[in-house]
Amino acid sequence: MGRHSGSQSAGSASTSREPNRRGVRSQAKQTAVVLFASCAVFGLVFVNMVDPYGGASASSGFRAGGPLFGADAQRMDASGEYRVTVSNESYSVQLKPEEQESAAASSGWAPPAVTPDPGSAQAYAAEAVAARGWPGTEFDCLVALWAKESGWRVNAYNANSGAYGIPQALPGSKMASAGADWETSAATQIEWGLGYVQGRYGTPCGAWAHSQESGWY
Repeated sequence: MGRHSGSQSAGSASTSREPNRRGVRSQAKQTAVVLFASCAVFGLVFVNMVDPYGGASASSGFRAGGPLFGADAQRMDASGEYRVTVSNESYSVQLKPEEQESAAASSGWAPPAVTPDPGSAQAYAAEAVAARGWPGTEFDCLVALWAKESGWRVNAYNANSGAYGIPQALPGSKMASAGADWETSAATQIEWGLGYVQGRYGTPCGAWAHSQESGWY
């Protein structure tokens, strides 16, 4: 009887420890699941932080040369110096001001045969600048500007653009608004040129600053 009782007591102890083992295994499984889920979430967050577009690399919208978001991307090719305005899937292209009327160069017009006198032209310009109330510094800017444009030659002609005269009007026929002798008169060209400078840049120094920055005025 003693052995039998002892056997039952050992069996009872074994039976009481079994639920504890199952509880430990269950808790271990739960811990493993939580750790796995945490690692998965951390991995997704890390990938997006390092490469935000990594998850989209397999999307057809990211194929090289392919359509973006189901629509073909707009493409525009242009050469030369242009101003481009793009708005609401439309665009316009304009030539630079000195090229807008370059057709004058191919019109067959030729400058008249005259002998330029830069010194006399500058003397007249000095008086015209003073008459407008501008200081001597403005005349200095004007001298530099038109020396660059035409060398103060009344018959200076740019065959590529059609610009003509001391102020390089484009086309030269614009200067007819200052006088019918615009082709040969330095005074007419200077009066027109000063009006253009004042209307567009305010002063000769303003025009000279723009010319230095962009190469034209």
